[in-house]
Amino acid sequence: MKQLLLMTVLVTAFACTNQTKQESTENNQSTQAQKTPPKFQNKGHKLVYKVVQKTGDYQKLKSLKDVVYTYTYRTPDKKEDISVEKYIFDGEMSYGQYKKHERTLPKLEGEITQGYNGKNFWLKHKNEYITDKETLKRVTFTRKTNFYWFAMMQKLLDPGINYKHLRQETLNDTLYDVVEITYNVPEGQASDTYHLYINVKTSLIDQFLFTVVDYNVVKKPLIMRVTYKSIDGVMIPAYRKYTKATWKGEVLDQKWVEEIAEDIKFNQNIPKTIFEAKTTSK
Repeated sequence: MKQLLLMTVLVTAFACTNQTKQESTENNQSTQAQKTPPKFQNKGHKLVYKVVQKTGDYQKLKSLKDVVYTYTYRTPDKKEDISVEKYIFDGEMSYGQYKKHERTLPKLEGEITQGYNGKNFWLKHKNEYITDKETLKRVTFTRKTNFYWFAMMQKLLDPGINYKHLRQETLNDTLYDVVEITYNVPEGQASDTYHLYINVKTSLIDQFLFTVVDYNVVKKPLIMRVTYKSIDGVMIPAYRKYTKATWKGEVLDQKWVEEIAEDIKFNQNIPKTIFEAKTTSK
């Protein structure tokens, strides 16, 4: 009986070892594939690739599965949105529970919840789902924007992006490569333009110019400055602030909007059910 038990243990251990070796080989092959540089469009593309190697790519985010964090959006007049944000990276599912929403749908009193399950957007207020098209359009904008700002650096190598190296420029004794990115979108669909200021020494984006043409927000450039937080092998722009600027990067006023991500926790086993709603938009 003891011999049989010992044999069972040895066989199990051997099987587990083989499985571990196989998984390790597959992971190494996957990692190696991720590290293989793509065929670069141009110098701008190569510079952005270096940025993403520094911050971690989107495959790294997917390996972390999901995230929960507290997000504060504060305008110069001190009005705030404070939400608990939850994302699943595979499918870019997004959820926000707002304890405070003085800027996002301020007419709705009390707590609101927004969600995106990969296909549909929804809004819940006082245990009821709101189906008003104009309101859901704002929810769509907010869910997409919040997710993108969090994962922007990891998504800079997404398909359909065009890159162009504009110039080198020195600001405050720091040398930057300025790279423009635009997006291939269907005709008639809104698309933004970004000018990334890539720090030559660190290969990080310290600031960038951008437009927000979706939902007719603003077509003139804004300047965003970022401070990173390194968590579980990825670098997230956890503190951001933006204001009006020119395409030369000149700040036009000191009325900064702040965006703060705190208590960032990855791999929280978030159930996909929270991203669903009984009534959803199409």
